[in-house]
Amino acid sequence: MSRVLALVHNEFEELELLYPAIRMREEGIEVTIAGEESGALYRGKHGYPCRSDAALKDLKSSDFDGVLIPGGFAPDRLRRIAEVLKLVKEMDREKKMIAFICHGGWVPISAKILKGKKATGSTAIKDDLENAGAIWQDAAVVIDGNLISSRSPSDLPQFGRAIIEALR
Repeated sequence: MSRVLALVHNEFEELELLYPAIRMREEGIEVTIAGEESGALYRGKHGYPCRSDAALKDLKSSDFDGVLIPGGFAPDRLRRIAEVLKLVKEMDREKKMIAFICHGGWVPISAKILKGKKATGSTAIKDDLENAGAIWQDAAVVIDGNLISSRSPSDLPQFGRAIIEALR
């Protein structure tokens, strides 16, 4: 069975975390939602709460087959956490799935793993992605090796399918 780490922090985009997590669980994939603290309650952009299953400091990339990075404003907080950047860098080095959507691209930008890679995200971070060396594409889903990226909640059906296919 595949195991995926899903990152959470306050102001996460609810649909971009919960929809892929539910889709993965429907396929028998184990999803661990992790934040700075285990059991902490994080508030989404639209007020929907999410409780973390684990603390980031307690996790190792070797325990997972990939990571899900939802958007909202949470990625701006997550990219300042050393454990997040370490996990994402290690997963990239190990060619594990790194799926990010909307503003979620801020995390791989800060992990410095996008140079020369094709990616998409919210148009609000297009310049950030390009300045990090990514090759911007305006598409519902962009796959480049182990990286899967999408633009917004309207792309979730394609994003979800790409994640499931990558983990098969």
